[in-house]
Amino acid sequence: KQKNWKKTNIDMGGNVELDNEAATKALIQHQKEKLKKVYELEEKINLQHKQVDEACVHLLARQSPLAADLRLVIAILKISTDLERMGDQAVNIAHNTREYIQAGESIKPLIDLPTMASDVRKMVRSSLDAFVQQDRQHARNVLKMDDNVDEFKNKIFHELIEIMEKNPTIIKRALCLILIARNLERLGDHATNIAEDVIFAVTGEDIRHGGSDP
Repeated sequence: KQKNWKKTNIDMGGNVELDNEAATKALIQHQKEKLKKVYELEEKINLQHKQVDEACVHLLARQSPLAADLRLVIAILKISTDLERMGDQAVNIAHNTREYIQAGESIKPLIDLPTMASDVRKMVRSSLDAFVQQDRQHARNVLKMDDNVDEFKNKIFHELIEIMEKNPTIIKRALCLILIARNLERLGDHATNIAEDVIFAVTGEDIRHGGSDP
């Protein structure tokens, strides 16, 4: 049974990756018809979130796991929540992409956003790999990647604000891109949360809020 709910969590992570990829691809290719897949995957992610939670609660009630097993169950509960919220962020990207496309032509070549999206996908993939492998070092690498994603968000914000100041007619479209950059940053934050939970599951150390990783 434990293998089943762990597999559900892994499958959920796979759907989150596909969800985010579909959302960003629709933006980059300027094709809103590709957003349908985002909403379909979101329904699967929500269902899997419930399945993982129910299985973990059942395990806690029936088996009372101790030490490392208990840490793993707690980590999986938290990871499934972060994965579900990643799905929500993909939907947010889809909403903002739809608004952006419907508002007219692209206001500028998309260079930094696709690169930022690629970096975020690497963070998500690496955090899930760290979970599957229970690899603390792999998880620590995810934490280091977050700074780069934050820098991209700040750069995109500043560039788009300058564009809006020069041309107020594109404010709506620029705001859509700003919101998408913010959505991508939040995805990176959730990947970071997963990496922190992996470290907790493996070592028992809570490194959130400035805690140290031995």
